[in-house]
Amino acid sequence: MNFFVENWPLFALAATSGGLLMWPLIKGGSAAGSVGTTEAVRLINREKGVLIDVAEPAEYEAGHAAGARNIPLGQLEGHKQLPSNKALPLLLMCPTGARAGRAAAQLRKAGYEKAVAVTGGTAAWREASLPVEKVAPKPADGKAA
Repeated sequence: MNFFVENWPLFALAATSGGLLMWPLIKGGSAAGSVGTTEAVRLINREKGVLIDVAEPAEYEAGHAAGARNIPLGQLEGHKQLPSNKALPLLLMCPTGARAGRAAAQLRKAGYEKAVAVTGGTAAWREASLPVEKVAPKPADGKAA
């Protein structure tokens, strides 16, 4: 008992540190709506996750994760490019990840229980050295090059 009394600041520090580490699990963490790029790649490769970029078309054309479908946030509800299988993981992205969080919440309400935002969006995707595509600009005369 004397040991505890003499070292109470260390015990308080340990309890605070443990609490901070557990906070994401208590709060809901990634289950509540976001995953990092590593988990996103795992979901794509192992669980047939579908990558959806909710950026506006011009943002999407400037650079997006390879293989991502573009469905702007304003057109998301009931869009024909959404998978019919609502059990598949949906990984939502945008340039920064802000709109993707709203999109994930919207899709979970629509029955896509595994809809999550990719934390950090396309910027985090690039930082992780994951493949990014750009849409080639169309010629001014409208003809193919």
